[in-house]
Amino acid sequence: MSRYAVDPLTALQAKEQAQKLAFAPIAFQAAQSLRELGILAVLDAAGPTGLSAQQIAERSGVSEYGAKVLLDMGLSALVVTQDGDNYVLARLGHFLLHDAMTRVNMDFTADVCYRAMSHLTETIRSGRPEGLREFGDWPTIYEGLSRLPEKARKSWFDFDHFYSDKAFPELLQRIFAERPKTIVDIGGNTGKWSLQCCAHDEDVHMTIVDLPRQLALALDNAREHGFEARIHGHPMNILDDSQPLPAEADIWWMSQFLDCFSPMEILRILRRIRAAMRPDASVYILELFWDRQHFEAAAYSLNATSLYFTCLANGNSRFYHSKDMLDIVEEAGFVVAEQVDDIGLGHTLLRLRAG
Repeated sequence: MSRYAVDPLTALQAKEQAQKLAFAPIAFQAAQSLRELGILAVLDAAGPTGLSAQQIAERSGVSEYGAKVLLDMGLSALVVTQDGDNYVLARLGHFLLHDAMTRVNMDFTADVCYRAMSHLTETIRSGRPEGLREFGDWPTIYEGLSRLPEKARKSWFDFDHFYSDKAFPELLQRIFAERPKTIVDIGGNTGKWSLQCCAHDEDVHMTIVDLPRQLALALDNAREHGFEARIHGHPMNILDDSQPLPAEADIWWMSQFLDCFSPMEILRILRRIRAAMRPDASVYILELFWDRQHFEAAAYSLNATSLYFTCLANGNSRFYHSKDMLDIVEEAGFVVAEQVDDIGLGHTLLRLRAG
């Protein structure tokens, strides 16, 4: 039975959770401030005895008033505990301070998503990423990635790379078991996957397919790493049917790419690849499916990030349920030769063959 089939809360618990949800944005900002103002670090250094509000204020350089209002919200949010007059860093506060995943997720939410989410209702009604106006007037965020404010751009790429990078070691072993000589990397972003492939195998040649502005960044990275002879660019908008795909490849690769498109757009993309690929070629899709996660926090995070796609990325994409993606794959004329879950931090790898 699905974990979502039964309401887990009593009426009293539900009302309590409703109040927490009502003030969730304030709790989030308080947690950010506790971290950014150095208060969590001061408590971390103090150890299990903790410190008084006055001591915390002195050591962090924050006014005692500011320290106390944040710390008291921290008590309610379980970020800190209190022993007499002393505040002590709680386990949740420890993870806010030290856990890389938590830091990446919070920075992405704060620097990229937070202000844009105020436009979510409007986005749902219009079907357009109305929150994107907080950064620019591009039709999707992908046209504007290189022009985001520095802090937002860094948080976007840190978030994107954190999850994909953890999967690279296992993926390289699986992909190069086929001994490919040519790989088309569709939606190559900054070129990190292509760089990894070239470092792993000295004979492989990569072709990155991406929007011209993003592709320029990837090719700059290739030159910096000395792979300009083996990493090639193919500038195009994958949704523009007048622009042809590359002609040859042993492997067609898409990592966290199809979640950037609507179901009908995914079908168009896969059909284009199906028409362009050799009969003996393989297509690999690396995706995060919210229903294939072991932990509730992972599914929660993916469903929340889907609203980033809604409000900022393009207004019509998301992290999909695996069945929805598999239905599209079949409709596009592919068969799933292999499906591997739990790669890296919850990725699923699909290896497709032409049906």
